[in-house]
Amino acid sequence: MNLPLGTGRVSADLPDCDVTVAEPSGGTAVAPREAAEAAVADPHGAALAERVDHGDEVAVVVTDVTRATPDDVLLDVLLDQLRDGGVAREDVTVIVGLGLHRPMDETELRDALGVHADLAENHDASAAVEVGTVDDCPVELNPAVVEADRVVSTGMVEPHQYAGFSGGAKTAVIGAGGEPLIRYTHGPELLSREGVRLGRAEGNPFRDAIDRAGDLAGLDFCLNVTRGPTGILDAAAGDHRAVVRDLSASARDALSVPVDDSYDAVIAGVGAPKDANLYQTTRAATYVALGDQNPLREGGRIVIPATLSEGAGRGTGERRFYNRLSGAESAAALFEEMREGYAPGAQRAFVVAQVLREYDVYVTNSDSPTVVEECLMNARPSIDEAVEPGSDVLVVPDALNTVLVSAT
Repeated sequence: MNLPLGTGRVSADLPDCDVTVAEPSGGTAVAPREAAEAAVADPHGAALAERVDHGDEVAVVVTDVTRATPDDVLLDVLLDQLRDGGVAREDVTVIVGLGLHRPMDETELRDALGVHADLAENHDASAAVEVGTVDDCPVELNPAVVEADRVVSTGMVEPHQYAGFSGGAKTAVIGAGGEPLIRYTHGPELLSREGVRLGRAEGNPFRDAIDRAGDLAGLDFCLNVTRGPTGILDAAAGDHRAVVRDLSASARDALSVPVDDSYDAVIAGVGAPKDANLYQTTRAATYVALGDQNPLREGGRIVIPATLSEGAGRGTGERRFYNRLSGAESAAALFEEMREGYAPGAQRAFVVAQVLREYDVYVTNSDSPTVVEECLMNARPSIDEAVEPGSDVLVVPDALNTVLVSAT
């Protein structure tokens, strides 16, 4: 079998194991530009060109390097719409929605935004300005977003551990937001509520809080896409709630795989850009064990090939994640400790600890095996060395774009 590793592939040979592969239908790939242009031509609500006036200053929040969003294409389409509405290019500021992730460098900005990289600035959560509250939690936003006459965002609607599916208002209020909302939405109290789970957008308290923050932020227009193993599957534009509703349905149809058995091991593929650091890579483990349908037997293991070229990760959130896991006596002790609260960004340590209480996680083929071991996980040189002979194995080649669901 071949699984993603960075921008390439890695092979594994498990002749003594009973192997099942969980591959979603994946849907039919579409050309990103054609899909985006069709979406803005038939949006939910008024067209973007009708929502702006001549001379308006517009803030466009885009995704960062951790999302495989075709932001260069989406931004190009949005700028065309803004120009049709009378907004000059020099009146547009592009904010890279980092949240608490590391800043993107000039090369990454050029790769992500193409000829529009000159419009971009990295978000700095420490400089965010309060604009109101949601559930008594302050909502802070990038100053350029606060000062803009109109706010627009791109986004990737993909399976998300807490929001059910990402995208919509999340790009603006988390990506270009401050620590208070990140702390509240990613804290143990909200994450423990019924309905906060992978693959569920409706009736999800996390999603609801994000959407209400989007209203407060004055998010005027979204252009989002969704993707699967075959590439970009669909696009939608307009009002943020409707965009997520449309694309989460498309994603769920294309990405769901029924599972009715239990397994000794799950091999979960990640690949670039998510496997650059351990913070993002561990999404595969939590998506498998804490998703709609957990396929693991008691005492099972999750095996993830990942490059980890950035180690644990370089951003504020990634450092907090690493510090929590690397400083813990055990996963069980860390989970109980973190139930009392933690700083934004550390929530990934909380959910990883929740998984590690029940299952072992092995990260293979990485450049940072010491970091893996320091974080209560197991490092192995290859997939073959991380799977016990004779195991029943489920292979999920694209774990972050697969939703495991009950077969009954």
